[in-house]
Amino acid sequence: MCADEPKKWWCRDHALTLDHTLIMGILNVTPDSFSDGGRYLQIDRAVEQGLRLIEEGADLLDIGGESTRPGSLPVDEKEEARRVLPVIRELSRRTAVPLSVDTYKSSIALQALTEGACVVNDISGLTFDPRMAKVIAQAQAGVVIMHMKGRPRDMQVEPFYVDVVKEVRAFLRSQKEAALAAGIPENRIVVDPGIGFGKRQQDNLTLLCRLDQLDLGSPILVGPSRKSFIGAILNLPPEERLHGTAAAVTAAVLQGVDIVRVHDVKEMKQAVAVAEALRHCRVGLSQAR
Repeated sequence: MCADEPKKWWCRDHALTLDHTLIMGILNVTPDSFSDGGRYLQIDRAVEQGLRLIEEGADLLDIGGESTRPGSLPVDEKEEARRVLPVIRELSRRTAVPLSVDTYKSSIALQALTEGACVVNDISGLTFDPRMAKVIAQAQAGVVIMHMKGRPRDMQVEPFYVDVVKEVRAFLRSQKEAALAAGIPENRIVVDPGIGFGKRQQDNLTLLCRLDQLDLGSPILVGPSRKSFIGAILNLPPEERLHGTAAAVTAAVLQGVDIVRVHDVKEMKQAVAVAEALRHCRVGLSQAR
């Protein structure tokens, strides 16, 4: 490989080139997600929304059947499978865009990978289900290892960090090593600091301001879309946090983040394009000095 060849994220047979910031579109097939719960519970509506996100420019789709908003309770495996598997099956038939399943259960991951998914986005960072890493390794799937303190039902009950960046980085490093030990190749691993998952307001802002300090040699994904830290700043409900999300996405892109996970693909694609132009300009000016 040439020294200047762009890195790639391998997800089964897909090789996603990371020479620009990729956009992961969010498709929640849930009745109670914090922002779009209940909108896409019906299979046809979920598939239609997924295809719309692709048309708007999503590089991959993240499909989830269990809300992980603060205070949410787990969904049993049978119900989660009923929600996500038909959607993944139909989307994999109708598009070549890579599909990710948002789950921490190895049984759901295995079924989703069988139906056509090629990425597992695990909010627990491979800690909730000891079988998850092996399932991913055997399927040669891509994985997103995310940091979360606690579980969704209690993660926002007085979370505390001495140094949030140091602690999140240590967790991600440890879980990346666990993934490698389980047989997941490095070029299939992405890390995510878990904005909004067991974090205080200052923790979320600090992580967004210091993303460059989370470099572990793996691509970084950030998911600030419509999160409560934006609502706290703007005093606005989730559906009115578009511009705040664009600001957070811009901050992430300016620091070289590889993937952003968002609800509003069309608008965030524009924000990413401008942020990337600014980042490249800044790099060029720095090199010219």
